[in-house]
Formats: sequence, C-alpha cells, structure tokens
Amino acid sequence: MEATQIQVKKQMEEEAQTEVEIWNYIFGFVKMAVVKCAIELGIADAIENHGGPMTLSELSSTLNCAPSNLHRVLRFLVHYQIFKEKPTSQCSIAFEQTPISRRFIKHGHNSMAAFVLLESSSVMLAPWQGLGGRVLANGTSAFDSAHGKDVWAYAAEDAAHSKLINDAMACNARVTVPALIEGCPEVFDGIGSLVDVGGGNGTALGLLVKAFPWIRGINFDLLHVVCDNEKCDGVEQVGGDMFQSIPMADAAFFMQVLHDWDDDECIQILKNCREAIPKEKGKVIIVETIIEEEEERDKLKFVRLMLDMVMMAHTRKGKERTLKEWDYVLRQAGFSRYNVKPIHAVQSVIEAFP
Repeated sequence: MEATQIQVKKQMEEEAQTEVEIWNYIFGFVKMAVVKCAIELGIADAIENHGGPMTLSELSSTLNCAPSNLHRVLRFLVHYQIFKEKPTSQCSIAFEQTPISRRFIKHGHNSMAAFVLLESSSVMLAPWQGLGGRVLANGTSAFDSAHGKDVWAYAAEDAAHSKLINDAMACNARVTVPALIEGCPEVFDGIGSLVDVGGGNGTALGLLVKAFPWIRGINFDLLHVVCDNEKCDGVEQVGGDMFQSIPMADAAFFMQVLHDWDDDECIQILKNCREAIPKEKGKVIIVETIIEEEEERDKLKFVRLMLDMVMMAHTRKGKERTLKEWDYVLRQAGFSRYNVKPIHAVQSVIEAFP
C-alpha cells in the first residue's frame, strides 16, 4: 500500500510539472515579444541614462508611455528577473537594472539588443511557420518558402534587414571575440595578415587588430555589405565572393559563417582558403558551435541545439556540426591536421592547417 501511495504521489508531481511546462511551450514566444518591446521602448536605456532606479511615473514620462500598460510590461519583466523592484523613500516602487537588463541597452557593453531585434523581426519569424515543411524528405527551405528567396538575396535587396543582420553579428562579435582573445591568444602569434571571411561590418576584425596590433586585417564580404563600412585603422575592406576566391593572407578567419552552408559548400570555401594562405605556415581559424554527441555538463548546450534549429529555419542547408562532421569537412578540403580549443562562449575555436 505504501509503495502504491509513493507511485501515485510521483505521478501527481509529474503531472503538475507537465502542467507548468506545457504552458511554457504554448506561450514560449511571449518572452521574446516582451523583451523586444522593452528594447524598442528603451526601458533599460532610460534607467541607465537616469543613473539609477526610476519610478513608473518617471519611466512613463521619459518614454512617453501609458503608465498602466508600461506597468503590465514591467510586472512581467520583473517576474522573470529582467528588472528588479526597489522601494523608494516616498513609499513607492522604483525599477532598477539587473545584469541581464544591461544586455538590452542598445549600445551598452556586451549588448545583445541587436540580436534580439533581428531574431524577433517579422522577416526572421516567418520561416519558423514552415519548419515542418523543411523537415520533409522533399521539403524546401523555410526561409525561401516564406520570402521567395534565400536570406542573403533578401538582405541584398533590403537595406534595413541587411543592417539588422550586420548589427546582430556585430553585437555577437563583441561578446565572442573577447572570449577568444582571452581564451587562446596564442592562435594569433606570428600572423602578419588576417582575412576575416564573411566579416560583415568588420567589428570582429577590428577587435582582433586592436588586441594584436601587428596584424594587418582584411575584412572580406559581399560588396553591398562592405561598401558602407566605417574605416578602421589596420583594416582593409574588400568586396567579393568567397565561393570564387579569397584574398591572400597568412591566415583566414571565420566566425559563425561556415554553419550557414552545407558540407560541399564548406569544402569549396575551405579549398579556396587553402589557395589563399601559405602552404607552410598558413592556417584557418574557425570560431563555430560544436555540438557534442555525448552527454555534456554544459549550461550552454541548449543554445547550440537551438542554433541548429535556427540554421534549419533560416538557411537552405546550413547546420551546426559535431566534431565528426567538422573532421569530415576539413579532411575533404585538404587540411592535414587541426586542433580544437574551448573558450568561454557558445562557440569553440578550430585551428586548421594545410
């Protein structure tokens, strides 16, 4: 009888937990939508510019918001510990920053605001509706189905969306590159020139050249991407197509570029890299997500798996790769050896040699 009661209690607990989880799946989009709202309103920016906590009245006046609606948004964000409440001497409540809310300051240190705005944009959300069709044996690209062209053709024709992509990649670079510089600076020893393939607006390369001033940087991307880039000391802007050729340099650098393409396309790009770097001392530095096949005790594993789903939704054949899959791509591209170095980021560093 006692064993039966324990089993019943366990089933009741499991059912209660299921009740919680199912609502999270049903309304999972709400967190993203409310955070996007907070970024667009500039709540974190307002508190930061104020220099301390702000009351609802102060915030609504500063942001020109209806107090009742703003209160409902803040109540939601406080529940998820994005902002905190703090009593004031006037017996009212003020709202103050947390480490995560500071990530939503548009031009703040380690800001991820631009990344949120990209992924929550209508352009990037629409393909998720076609993910099931993408998985079918004869399924087409979810992004193509939603917009009639791939993400790169869409960005080439839509300057505003192209800027969203570049701004998001730049904020990602401002988080990842410092982890790379701190985690394995030796990767850049002896490199006189470095070409950042698919470098976007040049943020990543600018940070690397600043950290390693002996490097001459070449920021290489499609012409419409680099033509309006701001000048940066030690960095040359070059437009072109990585599937055709890559500018010559001591080393080639990729950060979250190769995951956009299938194996054959990656092999072609990497073969072009081998043509562009010295055979004796050249190398390719790849900063990419690696999905572990075995169980790992890494709090960021869920991010890597989510990124793989993002690739499925937003690219034609892109994917996040396991180490075995990276090994295949590098060997087929003619690289004789490589090593993998973890850093304090979602990505790892792969150093590949001809």
